[in-house]
Amino acid sequence: MAVTAAMVKELREMTGAGMMDCKKALTATDGDMDKAVEFLREKGLAGATKKAGRIAAEGIVMTKVTADEKKAVVVEVNAETDFVAKNEKFQNYVSDVAEQALNTSAADIDAFLAEKWAKDPSLTVAEALSSQISIIGENMKIRRFAQLAEENGFVASYIHAGGKIGVLVTFNVEGIDPASDAFQKCGRDIAMQVAALNPVSATREDVPADVAAHEMEIYKAQAAESGKPEAIQEKIALGRMDKFYKENCLAEQDFVKNPDLTVAQYADECAKEMGGKIAITGFVRFALGE
Repeated sequence: MAVTAAMVKELREMTGAGMMDCKKALTATDGDMDKAVEFLREKGLAGATKKAGRIAAEGIVMTKVTADEKKAVVVEVNAETDFVAKNEKFQNYVSDVAEQALNTSAADIDAFLAEKWAKDPSLTVAEALSSQISIIGENMKIRRFAQLAEENGFVASYIHAGGKIGVLVTFNVEGIDPASDAFQKCGRDIAMQVAALNPVSATREDVPADVAAHEMEIYKAQAAESGKPEAIQEKIALGRMDKFYKENCLAEQDFVKNPDLTVAQYADECAKEMGGKIAITGFVRFALGE
């Protein structure tokens, strides 16, 4: 495949590597963008890049939480234009979709679209969507949803930039009132952290095994480039893996509002002030169009 200037520019924006290094990487990988990123990382010329994806659609991300705050859902509904995304009718419809998704037992979006629409059981969710498309006058799509639940704690939610990013975080708690202002602030702060820094997992134990193995392969390849003895290479790779965990696991990240603390330490401080215990158990983050 011929390597174009646009491809080189895109790779440079993704990795921060130099123009010639990007061209060399694309040439070596026959224009495969993902493989080119890995090529650069193995050569130590690029940092870890998250496949955040490009913004592919307008619309909004919305969250909805049960009254007891033990269960929540985040949904993404797309429209053709930002104008419609800001329309009150569209937002009310998305709120109805979120309410349906909060209570659904559907395992995937196809099953969700096939179930009865709670606001009018004579229609399916898909048929109600078609009706809204006719009313609003733009093509729309219920793209995805995700539920989170925490019986031994609560779920915090956060919406960024009017629906561009939606976050849910689950907490296991002891001896704390989830309805208290202090607990609500703590949950919101940590949900905002997820929105801002897009971690891979809640803790290092939660990082998928294949992701951890892949990262370690990259760091070993980088260490091999140093030409140092194998024992030193292993230490270098393990050190870089530890740094990966600290940058990408929510509990170990520097807390944005106070970088002197990790997120887990901030949660511990909150718990201490409230006379109980708080543990971060999971999260989900939707960015519009990713």
